[in-house]
Amino acid sequence: MTPALDLLKKVRVEHRIHSYEHDPKSASYGLEAAEKLGLDPARVFKTLLASSEKGEFLVAVVPVVGSLDLKALAHAAGAKKVEMADPAAAQRSTGYLLGGISPLGQKKRLRTFIDVTAQPFETIFVSAGRRGLEVELTASALAENTQAIFAPIGRI
Repeated sequence: MTPALDLLKKVRVEHRIHSYEHDPKSASYGLEAAEKLGLDPARVFKTLLASSEKGEFLVAVVPVVGSLDLKALAHAAGAKKVEMADPAAAQRSTGYLLGGISPLGQKKRLRTFIDVTAQPFETIFVSAGRRGLEVELTASALAENTQAIFAPIGRI
């Protein structure tokens, strides 16, 4: 179990766990998950950490087929500017390794933003806290359990 799955179990959120054999040579963790699980990549979301000009870490959940729009995230967060967080700092802050960072069950509660493209899907997939492990749940359940805000932060 991971902290993300422990949280979902504790709060009794309906979810499904999906695992696959992670290839360390894979260029994109999220696209690898979509491919190996036979999923529409638009339903698979990656968890990224950004840092504001004040040093606040922000969690951004965006489709693996796109990228994070840093200006849009800054706007949603009410920050002047954001940049991608240092990978080592992201790992320390969340308690997860890169490629396995889940928006759920992080060590510290960080402000979280989910791209609006997640809302129309019946369920979406996010990292369950380990490479090769995804969790399927509703976007609203993810938002509720991370106190996330939906915002147009992705770019395809």
